Amino acid sequence: MTTALLIIDVQHALCSGEYEAFECTRVIERINSVARRMRAVGAPVVVIQHETPSGLLLYVSAGWQLADGLDVQAGDIYIRKQATDSFHNTELQARLQALGVNKLVICGLQSEFCVDTTTRRALALGYPVVLVADGHSTVDNGVLSAPQISAHHNLTLANITSFGPRAVAVPSSELVIDG
Repeated sequence: MTTALLIIDVQHALCSGEYEAFECTRVIERINSVARRMRAVGAPVVVIQHETPSGLLLYVSAGWQLADGLDVQAGDIYIRKQATDSFHNTELQARLQALGVNKLVICGLQSEFCVDTTTRRALALGYPVVLVADGHSTVDNGVLSAPQISAHHNLTLANITSFGPRAVAVPSSELVIDG
């Protein structure tokens, strides 16, 4: 299998200030570790950035920029998106197909929005997914704490069977990188 890593929305506005994701610094460290291992075996690393027509994630604004500490490389693939689904109206699917990718490792922000939606869409498109269980995060929402939300999505996404391909949630330290 050809595997690619998707790093979703690890952007300044979601990693600092009012909307800083829970344990963001640790999550970025785990993402960097996975990305290094993926690059070491020649696997594509896709960096996805959300943008909005105004507000914190306005294209090229300070909030839109990638988060401090996120290790990105010139050879990574960069995708801009405007929906919670990283495939929606983007070139992501075409780029993955051109590279012969047939399996995805997914991490990033926020667990219940873009990580969830992109994982579900990936499954619907036929990609088996490894969700980096400790490599995604979010913020408290007034009903659940951020750790509860992320744990819930690890469990929920791993129990979806209707698409055929499955998602498995694996801690970053236990992730087997197979290029």
